[in-house]
Amino acid sequence: MTEAVDTVHVDLGARAYDVRIGRGLLGRAGAEISPLLKRKRVTVVTDETVGALHLSALREGLGDIAMTSLALPAGEGTKGWPEFSRTVEWLLAEKVERRDVVVALGGGVIGDLVGFAAAVLRRGVRFVQVPTSLLAQVDSSVGGKTGINSVHGKNLVGAFHQPSLVLADIDVLGTLPKRDFLAGYGEVVKYGLLGDAAFFEWLEKHGYALAGGDLAARQQAVQHSVMMKARIVERDETEEGERALLNLGHTFCHALESATGYSSRLLHGEGVAIGCALAFEVSQRLGLCSQEAPSRVRAHLKAMGMKCDLSDIPGDLPDADALIGLMGQDKKVVDGRLRFILARSIGEAFVADNVDTGVVRAVLTESLMNRR
Repeated sequence: MTEAVDTVHVDLGARAYDVRIGRGLLGRAGAEISPLLKRKRVTVVTDETVGALHLSALREGLGDIAMTSLALPAGEGTKGWPEFSRTVEWLLAEKVERRDVVVALGGGVIGDLVGFAAAVLRRGVRFVQVPTSLLAQVDSSVGGKTGINSVHGKNLVGAFHQPSLVLADIDVLGTLPKRDFLAGYGEVVKYGLLGDAAFFEWLEKHGYALAGGDLAARQQAVQHSVMMKARIVERDETEEGERALLNLGHTFCHALESATGYSSRLLHGEGVAIGCALAFEVSQRLGLCSQEAPSRVRAHLKAMGMKCDLSDIPGDLPDADALIGLMGQDKKVVDGRLRFILARSIGEAFVADNVDTGVVRAVLTESLMNRR
């Protein structure tokens, strides 16, 4: 029996592509990818952890399509110049041509790095995203943002380069450690908070089952998240306006990731969840949303067993002024001014350019004090 597969079309004219979401997609990867190929070969870049779990299944699913692969070290530390250079040189050594297809098999780190490598290789080759984490399936694999980190900050070097296809296999989510799955759930919650109150209500009812392994709920959550992102990307591909809403929680998140050295102390999705809670707290302090809104956000995150406050991050953190300083390197800074995504209510976020830094400092200071 063939499992049902949802398709979300990302309509970007000549750069349009489908996001395929369902069970068993690795096992029929050949049938999914074949229409893109001029010759029956692909190069696959993965990481060592994902490769050990899923590379053989992908190889079998490709059937008679020839495959070579490179496995990079796992972790955020891979998303920098050394492994990026190694990947580009390997792809060139594999004689990848402009008409070929590169496959990114992994989470957000691999998808971002490989997408950027594809963007610059021979001035642009096609690539397919095969996201293996919840975070990558609902967010980073869709929309064409690719890049690597710099010593100056996260994702500061990159390019917009849309994939030719995304294959989100729901089955692979079952191999994720609980912490990684919940980190990805932080991005799922974000979609409800920024533009769909009904979806947030659905998550309040079904989130626990989703985290517990309910495959139908997982597929529905991924499909809805991807659909929301696709519609925003279609209207604002290169983040000139509305697409910035997808950064809800990220200004705080990127500063916290930098403060923790992009280490296992804080996963990206955990930082997003904490950042969303802080963004709602700032919104409430500014009188933009009700007092109930940030409490409701934190209540759901806590009910799911997620990080939702600075006190949930192990180890030392810098003071509020230092964190605000780290925000100054964020890509969302415009004309030297910090840009935050704030909210008028759950499901109604907006871009704010002139936020009172004193309020942000007060919220951070109070949260830091709660760590003691």
